[in-house]
Amino acid sequence: MELRLDGKVVLVTGGSRGIGKAIARVFRDAGAKVMISARKADELVHAAQEIGPEVAYCAANAGDPEQAEACVKLTIERFGALNVLVNNAATNPYAGPLVEVDLPRFDKTVQVNIRGPLVWTQLAWRYWMAEHGGVVLNVSSIGGLQTSPLIGVYNVTKAALIHMTRQLAAELGPKVRVNAIAPGIVKTDFARLLWDEGRGDIVAERYPLKRLGCPEDVAWAALYLASDAANWVTGHTLVVDGGALVALPV
Repeated sequence: MELRLDGKVVLVTGGSRGIGKAIARVFRDAGAKVMISARKADELVHAAQEIGPEVAYCAANAGDPEQAEACVKLTIERFGALNVLVNNAATNPYAGPLVEVDLPRFDKTVQVNIRGPLVWTQLAWRYWMAEHGGVVLNVSSIGGLQTSPLIGVYNVTKAALIHMTRQLAAELGPKVRVNAIAPGIVKTDFARLLWDEGRGDIVAERYPLKRLGCPEDVAWAALYLASDAANWVTGHTLVVDGGALVALPV
């Protein structure tokens, strides 16, 4: 089956690089019109030019409700619809034990990783999906399904995002399907702390598929969940991790 999004309009937060950029490219290649959003306008311009035609951009801080609202409105004004929202933007300003995190960095992580996806979903629902239906896709992490000595704060927010996905799926059906993806370690700048300086090779050896992920691995899974091929799937978190969660202990 060929997965297509012809005639669909997609908004991707955190779409200027990494997983978000790969999702935007794969969705555009599948026939969608795509709006990408991120904080830095210069990165958005470069990403939009690289991805190709039918891609627009809107600079917005994912944790700022006013900027989010302006971006949702611009998407509908530019393309005439908002069929798919991909909540991909995230932050991770703190590394270390959860019990020692300072509150400003904890609050920032919650603002972007939890409150942000809720606000963007509320806006998509209010301005388009409540009347016309649609799809919401939240990019979580396998960190939301396990503990970590290094990124516990980030993982707590991703666990909350998984539950929020289920809650919104229950509330917004049948008009809107809401699903999540939980990637393992993907070789992006955002996750560099986890794979740089040879650490990734050591981790990948434990994985059944013997490699870390690339952004396209996540993008193809996202395309399935956004497409009509998944039209009876909602409230689900699809793990895309090369087998990390089933790896045998060493």
